Amino acid sequence: MNKPVNSPQTPVLPEAKQPEAWQTDTGQREATEIEALLVARNPRGMALARQALQPGYLARAATLLNRPDRTVLIGTGFPVAGTFETDGPVGAIAIYRMLQQIGVQPVLVCGDPLLSVLDGHFQVEAFPLGIDGQLRAAQLLAQYQPAAVLCIERPGQAADGRYYNMRHEDISAKVADLDALMRLATCPTVGIGDGGNEIGMGKIIDTIRALDIRPAVTSCSELIVADVSNWAAYGLAYHWSLQSGVDLFGCCDALPCLQFLSSHGSVDGVTRQNTLTEDGLSPDIGAQLCQQIYQLYQQHRFAPV
Repeated sequence: MNKPVNSPQTPVLPEAKQPEAWQTDTGQREATEIEALLVARNPRGMALARQALQPGYLARAATLLNRPDRTVLIGTGFPVAGTFETDGPVGAIAIYRMLQQIGVQPVLVCGDPLLSVLDGHFQVEAFPLGIDGQLRAAQLLAQYQPAAVLCIERPGQAADGRYYNMRHEDISAKVADLDALMRLATCPTVGIGDGGNEIGMGKIIDTIRALDIRPAVTSCSELIVADVSNWAAYGLAYHWSLQSGVDLFGCCDALPCLQFLSSHGSVDGVTRQNTLTEDGLSPDIGAQLCQQIYQLYQQHRFAPV
């Protein structure tokens, strides 16, 4: 659409900006309710982590990532048992698809074996082992000039510069320094995690130290916590659907994605088995949570602002 040309004699007055749906009293209550729903099971202390965050973080993160015609880099992939776990990629793919629907240009960033699985199905950039992470991050940031960088369920460096899983095992030999994307980015950054050892958790490091984990120290602009990192996509679907006027929840069906990843060798991050589960939980549990959040969206989508 062509923009009208303003006469130089006529002062241009800023348009009165209407509040976004989530910024109304009802919207703020529902936004906070969604943040609580995402950590309601609380298997790894994310309810405590939530208390350390300023309420509204999910909505703020959604707004940072909703940048039509701009690129958002999405880092993911957590090595488990010689392959990759289901938590992380499922959410990253849902986020990728939703961003596409609202006009954002998403790019997944990961290493093998996940890279080879996703390549050809999505736009993917390699962040392999054995390279200078700082250099690769700088290349990607220069190439894409992203509006934002998101990392979901990606191992984050501990204070000693190494990487640890939930069992306190040192997995540094299997993890590339994707933290560098967050460290070097001059754009907003978003982290999503469910345990405390993921990129972005450094934002609330003092709280995470109370958990049974080797905490990650890499911070971010906005942090989203959930009982399963994949589930954060449901909360983002709520906000992006309201912001765009498009129902995006169809992008959040985890089961087909789990089936696809499982056929290529994924494992559950808790059980280390090749099953259609997320952190030991049936996809039905995530689907029920998604439905709860969808109902809140349906209730609020036509609310006056």
